[in-house]
Amino acid sequence: MVVLNNLKVFPYKLLWKMTQNQRSVPVRPCSLYTCTYKTRNRAIHPLWQSLDVVPGGDRQSPINIRWRDSIYDPCLKPLKIHYDPSTCLHLWNNGYSFLVEFEDSTDKSVIRGGPLENNYRLKQFHFHWGAINDWGSEHTVDSKCYPAELHLVHWNAVKYKSFEDAAMEENGLAVIGVFLKDSLIEFGTFDPACLMPACPDFWTYSGSLTTPPLSESVTWIIKKQPIEVDHNQLEEFRMLLFTSAGEKEKRMVDNFRPLQPLMNRTVRSSFHHDHILNLQKGGKQQTHHVTP
Repeated sequence: MVVLNNLKVFPYKLLWKMTQNQRSVPVRPCSLYTCTYKTRNRAIHPLWQSLDVVPGGDRQSPINIRWRDSIYDPCLKPLKIHYDPSTCLHLWNNGYSFLVEFEDSTDKSVIRGGPLENNYRLKQFHFHWGAINDWGSEHTVDSKCYPAELHLVHWNAVKYKSFEDAAMEENGLAVIGVFLKDSLIEFGTFDPACLMPACPDFWTYSGSLTTPPLSESVTWIIKKQPIEVDHNQLEEFRMLLFTSAGEKEKRMVDNFRPLQPLMNRTVRSSFHHDHILNLQKGGKQQTHHVTP
């Protein structure tokens, strides 16, 4: 059982019992990424039915990360994470996901390094997931969808006085995105750092919030390696409700925003692959192929 300041967040003991007597899983309609892409937006959440793009916005999120088009940047520092579990406050359902919020008046839970110039304080984390395991993540990699995506939201307390101010300004927020895939495991004692994959590799790009007001204030850090979650835990996510008491029940599924165009942005990577970014004097950037 995960406990946050004596708040029981996830029913892991119940889930463990469920793994001993697994329920049947519906047959997936198609496992091909092209089929997934066509069907993942069939029953889009009302939050996105009229807000696919922001007029004039050219740095919207999420995006499809094309592995070969991302550029290795040797100047990217390792991402350093320090989370203090005692800063956790509470969990609440905001109508399209659920959030775990943290006390952020000091630098007890922060990230630094990577593409960031300052310390960024952890404000909250939340998840996005699909009705079935064929889709659910907001970002995709080479059009591959994951069943869910975790977002850890941080704000720049050096430049801004509050999270609300930071959320509306450039370089105000930093969001770590972590893909979730299906596996029969359960989490141990709670520490936000346990939600980080062991592999340090990541992609980064300049983007936006994926919920209104969609402000282009986010430095996205997308971890390359997914983490594994119990299949039945994903089913527990899908049992949550969009609706309030007394309303007709509607399951909380497909709570992700559709993909947005990359436009003229560059996706940088912290790891070597086919391309290298050479940062030359004068601020000019060139790319060249590297022979494996």
